[in-house]
Amino acid sequence: MTKVNNTYINGNFQKSDYISYLDLINPSNEKIYGVLECTSVNDLEKAIHAAFIAQNACMSLSISERKHILSQILTGIIERRDEIASMITLEMGAPINLSKNAHIQMGIDHLENTIHVLDEYKFESNENGYKIIKMPIGVAALITPWNWPLNQTLTKIASAIAAGCAIVIKPSEYCAFSSKIIAEVIDASDLPPGGFNMVNGLGADLGPVISQHNLVDMISFTGSTEVGIGIQELAAKTVKRVSLELGGKSVHIVCDDVNFSEAIPTAINQCFINSGQSCSAPTRLLVPEHKMEEVKSIATNHINTLITGDPLSENTHLGPVVNNKQYMSIQQHIKNGMESCELISGGLGRPDNIDKGFFIKPTVFSNVPNNNALATEEIFGPVLSIISYGDLDEAIAIANDSKYGLSSYISSKDTEIAYKLAQQIKAGQTIINKVSRGSVPAPFGGFKMSGNGREHGKFGLEEYLEVKAII
Repeated sequence: MTKVNNTYINGNFQKSDYISYLDLINPSNEKIYGVLECTSVNDLEKAIHAAFIAQNACMSLSISERKHILSQILTGIIERRDEIASMITLEMGAPINLSKNAHIQMGIDHLENTIHVLDEYKFESNENGYKIIKMPIGVAALITPWNWPLNQTLTKIASAIAAGCAIVIKPSEYCAFSSKIIAEVIDASDLPPGGFNMVNGLGADLGPVISQHNLVDMISFTGSTEVGIGIQELAAKTVKRVSLELGGKSVHIVCDDVNFSEAIPTAINQCFINSGQSCSAPTRLLVPEHKMEEVKSIATNHINTLITGDPLSENTHLGPVVNNKQYMSIQQHIKNGMESCELISGGLGRPDNIDKGFFIKPTVFSNVPNNNALATEEIFGPVLSIISYGDLDEAIAIANDSKYGLSSYISSKDTEIAYKLAQQIKAGQTIINKVSRGSVPAPFGGFKMSGNGREHGKFGLEEYLEVKAII
């Protein structure tokens, strides 16, 4: 059995005196493929202290040195992209084509975009009678999820290094092998020892220590709203900055001027990418009520073309969800939905001809009331709720009638109308007539219970900076 040790402190992988172990399970076949040697709380303390000591060296790095380090990390990721993609497919069941492309490319984009930001960003400026200096906030604790491991990890790492912050990162225990590669790539760079430290283990064991530690100056967390609230409560004891990218129940408004035979399949694919395990997935599909029957027919036909199965096959569209806990939670949501809403595709259990693994039938419900749990709760699986609207004012009202506000989508031939709709949606991002946000360094983050703060590009850099006025 392969063991992986992700306790990386002050420039070296550390072997702890006290080790607990976590079995790593392949979500495609439910077999154990490895064992994670979990970081002890004692070693977590060492990692935080190492970052604290290294902070002066990190903040003293010139802009050109920071760019050089980020370029070294970028080169390392590109050189090992196939290896990382294979690990992502093994760890979370992402189809191999998705791992090789979107998963890897998003991480690469964040590194490249951050390097470009440093080309232009002004850390000092002269104002009317005073000077403004942007300083690194200090030791940054990064807590990252399993669903887009390279994307969420590298956007935080890139911004923190660019700002001059020392890092302690706790990636998800479910992506231990891909995280190890990231640590090895950074180890080969010129980042000062202690400028990057990694701990790995259960969030319940390590998270509270990180959240309230007096040597941690900020926390950047991506994950569930419930955990984010807990982090913020503990962090308040030391009045540290907390940047949260949390849950979502994003809306996709399809206007009646589009070609529905193209727009609906695209909307379903947007929702189901990564087996629906994306916080920004458009899981509420809003369509004109007079188009509902047509939409149902198109959706049913499209679902029948999707292949769920072996993530190593290049023909697979949907792999499994990450673990049994997620599988059982999604099954319960589907069961509850079948008792109150119209099921037009999918349902309970695994897809036909699959008897192992945490595979979910791609499931679509229609005529879902916006106050139904299908439309209010983040399910985090391939489950879509189709909701009807009478006019665009009602569509906006439905869109904003949610505790979440992370992302949103609009499909319309009239870009002027789409832009006006986008201005009214209470969400951190709106994507108009595009499959995704692509490689642009647009800020990403949420309104309401979807969190606070922003990631990517200039806005991501500024999360790790303090503003100092010299008069």
